Amino acid sequence: MKRSTDRILTTHVGSLIRPEALQTFLRARQGGKPYDKPAYERCLTQSVAEIVGQQVDAGIDVVSDGEFGKAISWSQYALERLSGFERRPIAGGANPFKRGADRERFAAFYAELDAHDGVSTTVEAVCVGPVSYTGQAELQRDIDNFKAALTATPATEAFLPVAAPASVIPDRKNEYYKDDEALLWAIAEAMRTEYRMIVDAGFLLQLDDARNAVTFDRMVPPASFDDYRRWLERQVEVINHAIADLPPDRIRYHVCWGSWPGPHTSDVPLKSIVDLILKVKVGAYVIEGANPRHEHEWTVWKDARLAPGQVLIPGVISHATNVVEHPELVAERLVRLAGLVGRENIIAGTDCGFAQGPFHRRVHPSIMWAKLEALAEGARIASRTLWV
Repeated sequence: MKRSTDRILTTHVGSLIRPEALQTFLRARQGGKPYDKPAYERCLTQSVAEIVGQQVDAGIDVVSDGEFGKAISWSQYALERLSGFERRPIAGGANPFKRGADRERFAAFYAELDAHDGVSTTVEAVCVGPVSYTGQAELQRDIDNFKAALTATPATEAFLPVAAPASVIPDRKNEYYKDDEALLWAIAEAMRTEYRMIVDAGFLLQLDDARNAVTFDRMVPPASFDDYRRWLERQVEVINHAIADLPPDRIRYHVCWGSWPGPHTSDVPLKSIVDLILKVKVGAYVIEGANPRHEHEWTVWKDARLAPGQVLIPGVISHATNVVEHPELVAERLVRLAGLVGRENIIAGTDCGFAQGPFHRRVHPSIMWAKLEALAEGARIASRTLWV
């Protein structure tokens, strides 16, 4: 993994807004309508090439493929790469995603937000058989497209973001394994194939794991905080099993409190879980830190300690607001964190992805690029301060 040896490097969380041409194919695919598959593949290849070039032009050093190859969301995509699951209409129309203390407190707000987003979940995933990895061909296509794009537009480094075991198909139902924990371990074992293919292809592997922090809002109460901690400890154990045979310095671990632009008053404090996050055996931690609910938590790093060689990739740009951060503010955030963990141990990042699914975005595309440009400029300003 590249490090900030003479300047602050820049990256982001991974997902970027899909171009309209690609969305047209994906709407047909998701809707079960006929579409020109060779034309779709050509469009996907071209779209990945263009998005890599746009990232480099914006000043991003460590780039992704935008997650363009995922036809569903950042976590539900696994339904197309794992055996053993079937999709069913949600019983009674009760969406399992729409729960938690924040939603209960601000029910009227969330009703408006859901109506505005226009994105609804009408089916659920149920495990009905043994889980195994079947997505080799689709993943290899994504790897090939990304390599081709990087040949045309070289970047400092490249990563592919995929779901961590707990975040694979969140709120999944189990009708096959003896309990939910057995299903989780089966998913972790299956996903080892995906993780290995990415690392063997020469890319950084990023494990996206919003579920681990978000679960606190949905679990406590009625469960106790100690119950949640024990649950989280088990998730860390499962992650480490899934990546046990991979070099830690080729892996990034992304933690956030959910991408939606809500109040987030029930988020678990970073200081309460940072010790467990740091037990995940990876080279870099990608942690939300630019929004008003969590920016103050930069002080956590006064006491929390990275292991030698590890990197912190703090969110210094928010994905969830159309306000474009001033580069001077970005620089301030980076400089104060560099003072705690070391300038060479910082890479500038974003809070979360800009498009959690093919048709779901938090900001306008033009603002997404303005934010990434502000990120790059802020890193340049910080670098002039840190390397004098």
